Amino acid sequence: MDVQTTLGLTLPIGVAAAAIGSSIGLGKAVSSAMEAIARQPEAAGKIQTAMVIGSAFIEALTIYALLTVLILQGKLGG
Repeated sequence: MDVQTTLGLTLPIGVAAAAIGSSIGLGKAVSSAMEAIARQPEAAGKIQTAMVIGSAFIEALTIYALLTVLILQGKLGG
């Protein structure tokens, strides 16, 4: 098995793993934020801000994984 075949098989699996991990992380973050807001409604603004920033970081990691896969797929044709 050569490098191109290995990349062709593992790159989609890597993107899938990144997407699954991101969705689990986002689900836990939003769930925890909603529970915190329910317990302390007066702190909803601060909790929402922290949740949005955290969600942006989680999504950024997923986008980085996707960009890495797209760059490596460009190497398959050469």
